[in-house]
Amino acid sequence: MVNNPFKALSHPIRREIVERLAVAPATVGEVTRGFAVSKPAISKHLKVLEETGVVSRVIEGRTHRLSLEPKALDEAAEWMDRQRVLWERMFDAVDEYLKEEQK
Repeated sequence: MVNNPFKALSHPIRREIVERLAVAPATVGEVTRGFAVSKPAISKHLKVLEETGVVSRVIEGRTHRLSLEPKALDEAAEWMDRQRVLWERMFDAVDEYLKEEQK
């Protein structure tokens, strides 16, 4: 569902986690280091990312390793691409209109 990735990316902390995981999989501690929020808040953000399928977790003993699931973002990216095309067409039409008005 296209709204799931948007829900996942709707908060700046979650976007930062996604950006960090885009570089490489990481432990929970590594990917959440430096956020000035409580551990329960971090847990809630990670839960949203996991429930929406954007992030997966593998537990190895006491280590929780997170990975980005880019396929989960594909539908949202395709929707944004379609919107970008529409907006570019509209801006091109406005640009042409303004050029005609200047003549």
